[in-house]
Amino acid sequence: MADTVRFDCRLYLGDRPCCWGGECDGCAHYQPMGTRLLIIKLAAAGDVLRTTSILEPLKRKYPQSHVTWVTDANALPLIALNPYIDRAVAFEFDVTLTLIAQRFDVVICLDKEPRAGALMNIATADHKLGFGLSEWGTTEPASGGAQYDLHLGLSDERKFNENERTYPEIFCEIAEVDYAGEPYLLVLPDESIEYASKFVDAISPATPLVGLNVGAGRVFANKAWTRSGHAALVERITNDLGGTGLILGGSDEQEAIADIVSLSKGVGIAGGHHTLMDFAAIVGRLDALVTGDTMALHIAVALGVPTVALFGPTAHQEIDLFARGSKVVSTADCAPCYRRSCDVSPSCMDTIGVAEVFAALVETLESEDQ
Repeated sequence: MADTVRFDCRLYLGDRPCCWGGECDGCAHYQPMGTRLLIIKLAAAGDVLRTTSILEPLKRKYPQSHVTWVTDANALPLIALNPYIDRAVAFEFDVTLTLIAQRFDVVICLDKEPRAGALMNIATADHKLGFGLSEWGTTEPASGGAQYDLHLGLSDERKFNENERTYPEIFCEIAEVDYAGEPYLLVLPDESIEYASKFVDAISPATPLVGLNVGAGRVFANKAWTRSGHAALVERITNDLGGTGLILGGSDEQEAIADIVSLSKGVGIAGGHHTLMDFAAIVGRLDALVTGDTMALHIAVALGVPTVALFGPTAHQEIDLFARGSKVVSTADCAPCYRRSCDVSPSCMDTIGVAEVFAALVETLESEDQ
């Protein structure tokens, strides 16, 4: 019996033979992990997706490497099939135990929150980048590359007025890799692609098929555009472009979707409620998407779907559409603000007009045809 076991082989399973089914001794398929990287990016799901822009630069820097990415369970489907990730795991107690029992060459924590920083602190690694937890239980930079992002988050003047760098640029600096404009990457499951195909075929849309995402995260106030604006835009897509307005949102937006369909005189099509990856696959079938700064925006960017992005309370400078879309930015004096509540009327999103959004949509569609 051979004694050699390749514990560092990326194909090694431990409790059963690998896919080649033979002994490790003399195996021609041995694939050493090389540099072992642990990425900690737990939330929010849309931010997890856009953080995948660091992966190609990391693989360029560490061509022979093994990447473990730990995230919250709801974001796991967004990275599960990413070809640059060898092991994607949910942030849970048993997973944490296995992570702190290992040794990594590099740990990169990209979250400025205590639980992520705590995992960063207790992980064993030769090199730590990003954010950890101070002795007072507060977020502190663990490396020089994290200084810019730390101070960006502490100053409204820097974030809203001075910063011109995109999210991928900032995070690649934290990870100490060279950014060359790599976009986010989302790989869809085959079953979701099939689901989306059947869904779109069933509604038999006229083209262009334009999705209107009416949902928005609840952390910041006024990230979603107005219902009346969506309804008027649907009418223009139908009457002026001869296309279809597909109104999309999650379970929390079903009332808004029904309201918009009614306000649009019934010409809009309700997109229904779907799982995250089925929703992503439907976005992938669109000719264009109109959305606020939310999950759907990042999905569209990752899939290369032309996008009209509407910005009110959040900073548009950090979002890169990678030359496939247009930004419509509120002109309200108080925007951006990142407020969690707002009593300003009209709000920043109220100031964005239908004509402006429609013009951006037409420009986006025309640029795709050229």
